[in-house]
Amino acid sequence: MKPTKKIAILGSTGSIGTQTLEVIAEHPDLFTAEILTANKNVDLLIEQAKQFLPNMVIIVDESLYPKLQEALSDLPIKVFAGAKDIEDVVSMPSIDVVLTAMVGFSGLLPTINAIRHNKVIALANKETLVVAGDVIKILAEKHNASIRPVDSEHSAIFQCLVGEMNNPIEKIYLTASGGPFRNLPKEDFKNITLEQALKHPNWEMGSKITIDSATMMNKGLEAIEAKWLFDLKPEQIEIVVHPQSIVHSMVQFQDGSIKAQMGLPDMKLPIQFAMTYPERATSASPRMNFMDYPNLEFHKPDFEKFKALKLAYSAMKTSGNMPCIMNAANEIAVDAFLNRKISFVDIANIVEEAMEQGEIIKKPTIEDYLETDRQTRLLTQKIIQHKL
Repeated sequence: MKPTKKIAILGSTGSIGTQTLEVIAEHPDLFTAEILTANKNVDLLIEQAKQFLPNMVIIVDESLYPKLQEALSDLPIKVFAGAKDIEDVVSMPSIDVVLTAMVGFSGLLPTINAIRHNKVIALANKETLVVAGDVIKILAEKHNASIRPVDSEHSAIFQCLVGEMNNPIEKIYLTASGGPFRNLPKEDFKNITLEQALKHPNWEMGSKITIDSATMMNKGLEAIEAKWLFDLKPEQIEIVVHPQSIVHSMVQFQDGSIKAQMGLPDMKLPIQFAMTYPERATSASPRMNFMDYPNLEFHKPDFEKFKALKLAYSAMKTSGNMPCIMNAANEIAVDAFLNRKISFVDIANIVEEAMEQGEIIKKPTIEDYLETDRQTRLLTQKIIQHKL
């Protein structure tokens, strides 16, 4: 019998993290939770730690450390706090797979350190490649690190490429549900409420990614991530709106043939595949019945109605630190919308303004990316304050 793989889940209390733990619970013969981390959700982290008994838990918010330590004091679990500990802990020799499910820019430095220590990366934090894809790619090649995508779309591309190592990609098609406002006229966007934006038609996700899906920024981020994951040019990445979310993405090869990966919307499947690759483990997930889906729709995205998608392609083509500027501005703008400070349409407008004002660096270092992120967040906050 093969030894179980020890998994470090960075962001165990979020949507991807909790579903990863469900996969681990379903396959105790294959996986154990070695490390669990959370930002602020200490209560759920405590609950998870008691159930899965990891070697270590880390809470980013250091003010919550006493509560976490006291709650787990009678268990053989090491307790730490702070973002630096998360960055450092991924180097532990006992870890087989680092699943990065932290939200936004916060996942960058832990992922870099995991790559430097030759860990298998199950990447659910798309912002890592959006912000610093060139640096990540160079590091991964240098350290021969394996990066396996967890996003359903990138996992679909990854799965379609199995056995096609020597066959060049002509084009990929990233499918998008279109979000809750696919059929809403552009003139009605000014009336969109927070509650409406948080209701995704097909997927259960965290609030930030749900808003990104509503603006379609999420698909723009995925396009930039795909560029680095699969060594593509912007013109090789096409977005296709597919409301049923059954075809998760497709690859077109130079002979014109297309491979598609399909299935019911279920994030546990790409999570599990990233952790078991190249093998497939059994799954209790529901099976798809084609008779339930006699009509699969495919449409062109509306780049004018969904300005965020247009901005993402512009950032990808500009390259350098522009995707970093866009990502930082978007994180601040989405947070402001979630806190009811700005309107839905303000999100893309604020990101656009930050991109126009940001200083472009064509060949940034990791230090440049960190400074770009810091400066852009300050700039975006000033833009928002000016609008209030």
